[in-house]
Amino acid sequence: MINKRALVSGSTAGIGLAIARALAAEGASVIVNGRTLERVEQAVRELREAVPSGQFQTLAADLGGPAGVQQAVGKFPEVDILVNNLGIFEPKAFIEIPDADWFRFFEVNVMSGVRLSRQYLPGMVKRNWGRIVFISSESGLQIPAEMIHYGMTKTAQLAVARGLAETTAGTAVTVNSVLPGPTASEGVTTFVGQMAEGRGVGRKQVEKEFFENVRPSSLLKRFQRTEEIADVVAFVCSPRASGINGATLRADGGVVKSIG
Repeated sequence: MINKRALVSGSTAGIGLAIARALAAEGASVIVNGRTLERVEQAVRELREAVPSGQFQTLAADLGGPAGVQQAVGKFPEVDILVNNLGIFEPKAFIEIPDADWFRFFEVNVMSGVRLSRQYLPGMVKRNWGRIVFISSESGLQIPAEMIHYGMTKTAQLAVARGLAETTAGTAVTVNSVLPGPTASEGVTTFVGQMAEGRGVGRKQVEKEFFENVRPSSLLKRFQRTEEIADVVAFVCSPRASGINGATLRADGGVVKSIG
């Protein structure tokens, strides 16, 4: 990925940070994004320690809204690799999810990728090389009852990615989706820690019960490491993955019981 510029939305922690690290290790110049400059600069410091040879640029902007996307395009008019990682989640019973939450989840999880892709895809097609990856979730295939609004957005990402891939026919631009399973991201780790503390049990016990009761179909029976997802994304973004386009790539730890 030498001489390729990559933008990873929401890359100051968790899966996004791991993806930024993996892409930098592959030689890409990575734009690190978060809502505040403080978080972005802290992430860049961590990344430079992990990848001393890495090239990093900063983008402090809320890409969950149109103003932030315009800010991104103004600072970085062209990118070769776009990883639409920005996303929010929140367990909540269906009858307790107000309209505002449905719109907010769609705005952040879906429209951020739509807006960024709309801005950057034409340049990729013109230059005849590019990679767009949507970080969806196994929840897009198996909608979780505890956060239906989140699952809905993850399914929508799959539709957008496949539709965009159709527009790249005959070019060296690819658009794919990667579906992580339950992953030990910053948000999940915090959530598990709070549950363990509230119940007075160890984190391992909470994790064990989660895979027994909430995701019993998992073959890993553990939370995935962010690096495990990042390595898949780095491959999909690389020239080696030139034959993969319009695909839904499951890195879900076997949660989805399907042969397709």
